[in-house]
Amino acid sequence: MPKESRKDKTKFQFEGKFIFFATGNFNKFNEARRVLAEYHISTAMLRVKNYEIQSDLLDEIAKASAIDAFNTCHLPVIVEDAGLFVEALKGFPGPYSAYVYKTISNPGLLKLMENIENRKAEFRSSIAYYDGQKALESFEGEAQGNIVHSERWGTGKSGFGFDPIFSPSRSGKTFAEMTIEEKNGFSHRANAFHKFGEWYQKL
Repeated sequence: MPKESRKDKTKFQFEGKFIFFATGNFNKFNEARRVLAEYHISTAMLRVKNYEIQSDLLDEIAKASAIDAFNTCHLPVIVEDAGLFVEALKGFPGPYSAYVYKTISNPGLLKLMENIENRKAEFRSSIAYYDGQKALESFEGEAQGNIVHSERWGTGKSGFGFDPIFSPSRSGKTFAEMTIEEKNGFSHRANAFHKFGEWYQKL
């Protein structure tokens, strides 16, 4: 579990509900816990290696990963799977975004987009919850936008993945040029976690 400053712990410590987020990506965790804090849900980062099935559906991948994570830790857990779907590339890289980013990264995707006028793209997120008792629950979020022509980072380089090449609709910035709070106002992940937070708060 990542170390936090005393100030950071105070900000996100509540007497309300608690959930474990199984992820190895601290950036995702940081975004998620800020959203869930609005619902008085404390979030802990659980570093387990998630088993990922091969599927064209983010929802199926997230659900399979949530079951696998629960079987490892036996704790109420959420798992998120996300993908970037580029219209001109017929939805590529989609659910294979993590692999594509590791292999060709942002320059490779921008290379595929050379001389293409249609820059429309969509980030999608699927969150799956499992506690070993209730049926699997999943929550979807999306963010419409465009692929920019070159990587654009903010001064702090707080973005990750395809953030530097994606600009959400109604914004002149890429995700990587935004603060976490700004990004959460647009992002697919925040949208999905808002849906989860509303549901989990009522349990």
